[in-house]
Amino acid sequence: MPDTHAPSPARLVIQQPEEARSFWQPVPANGFVRCLLDSASTGSETPFAFGTQTVDPGCHVREHMHDANEEVIFVIAGEGEAHVEGAVHPMRPNSCFFFPRNRPHSFHNTGSGPLSFVWCILPGGLEDFFARIGRPRAEGDTPPAPFPRPENVRQIEAETVFGSLPPKA
Repeated sequence: MPDTHAPSPARLVIQQPEEARSFWQPVPANGFVRCLLDSASTGSETPFAFGTQTVDPGCHVREHMHDANEEVIFVIAGEGEAHVEGAVHPMRPNSCFFFPRNRPHSFHNTGSGPLSFVWCILPGGLEDFFARIGRPRAEGDTPPAPFPRPENVRQIEAETVFGSLPPKA
């Protein structure tokens, strides 16, 4: 029987907004992500990554899926739509989504202001993807002009948390 009184290898982490690793994101999402916590920063026993993403008005997170990860999305500000397996679902503050493995989804900002949501992915790896495709951002920075995704984005996806979408019928 496990010793429930044994100390956890995890560390207490308290992080202020300006301390988060943050990255400007390329088109089509634009906006930015904040990578707040992950197994490397916390020493957690359960592998995960946790952060926020803000998508500019009229922009979107392209359709994708995670073949080895489960994802939770919790909307904190703005308005948009989640496109999931041919259905459209409203995204508004306090909307919550759980995506099991291999469930294609995309997020579209249909509002006049930023669409912001919290993401948690188990196991982690999304933070590595965002760092590799984005540009470093500090709290209060002026947003850059829209910039393209790296030419090797498919390779980066394959090396992080993305599966291949099924062919369109």
